[in-house]
Amino acid sequence: MNRYPWQAYVAVVTAVMIWAVSYIFTYEALNVFRPLSVITLRMTLTVIFLLIYGFISGKLQPLRKKDCLFFVGMGFIQPFIYFVSETYGLTMISPTLASVMLSTMPLFAPFLAFAFLKERFKWWNILGIVVSLCGVMMVIVENEKLIVTWVGVSLMLICIFTAAMYNIGLRKMPLYYNNVSVVFYVHLSSLLFFYPTWAVIDGSHLGDLHPTLYSVGSIVALALFASTLAYVLYCGVVRKIGVTRAAAFSNLQPGFTALFMFIMFGEKLSVYKWFGIAVVIAGLFVSQYNGKKKHPQVTNN
Repeated sequence: MNRYPWQAYVAVVTAVMIWAVSYIFTYEALNVFRPLSVITLRMTLTVIFLLIYGFISGKLQPLRKKDCLFFVGMGFIQPFIYFVSETYGLTMISPTLASVMLSTMPLFAPFLAFAFLKERFKWWNILGIVVSLCGVMMVIVENEKLIVTWVGVSLMLICIFTAAMYNIGLRKMPLYYNNVSVVFYVHLSSLLFFYPTWAVIDGSHLGDLHPTLYSVGSIVALALFASTLAYVLYCGVVRKIGVTRAAAFSNLQPGFTALFMFIMFGEKLSVYKWFGIAVVIAGLFVSQYNGKKKHPQVTNN
C-alpha cells in the first residue's frame, strides 16, 4: 500500500464512510418524498453547491466542446441509470440481497478495467476482494429471509455494471479537468435525464408533499456530503490508484453502516458481524498489496 499516497487511502475511506451513513438520511427523506424526487433534488443541490464552490475557489474549469458527449455519457451511466436502478430495485428485492449483489462490483471492476484501460491486476488483488466480499456477507446476512424477483435482480445487475463503468470513465477522464470540475459536469449532465423523467413520474404528485425540517435537511445533507464531498474525494482516488484498488473499498460500506447504526441507534452487533468487519478489512489489505515489483502506472488518455 505504501506505493500510493496515504492521502488517497484516507480520502477513499472518508468517501465510503459518508456513503455508509447516507442511508440514514435517505431513509428520513423517503418518509416524505418519492424516490425519484429525492434523487433529483439531491442532484440539483449538488450542482448548485459545486457551482458556488467552483466560482469561489476558482477550481471550476471551462468545459471543452469535444468533451461534452463524454460527460453526457458519464452522467447517464451514473448518477442517472445507477440511482434509478438502485432505487426501484430496492423495492423489489430484500435489502440484504441488494447489498450482497452490489458488493460484487469490485470483482467485475478489475476485468473491465483491464479490457478498457489495460489496467493490470494480480491474483492477490482478486483474492483480497473475494475475502472482503465474504466478510461483507457475514455482516449483512444473518437469519434474514431473502426476497427475490427477477426484475429486482436485473436492476441490481445494471447497478453493478454502471458502477464499474463509472469507475472506468473516471480513469479515462482527460487530465485537463480537476476533480471538482469532473463531478460538477457529470452531475450537471445527469440532470438532462433526471428532469424529464421526474416530470413524467413524480411531477403530478407535487401537491401531495408535506416537507418536514428533517426530510429537507436530509436531502441537503445527502447533496452536500454524499454527492458532493464524497464524489469529489472518490474521483481523485480512482485517478490516483486505479479502478481495481479503489473499487475494493466499496466493501467497507456495509460494515460502516452497521457501525453507525450501533453508535447512533444502539443497534446490536453480534460477534459474528464484528468478525465479518474484521474479515472485510483484512481482505482490503490483501487487495491493495502491490508485490515486490513495481509496475508502471496507467495514465488517462
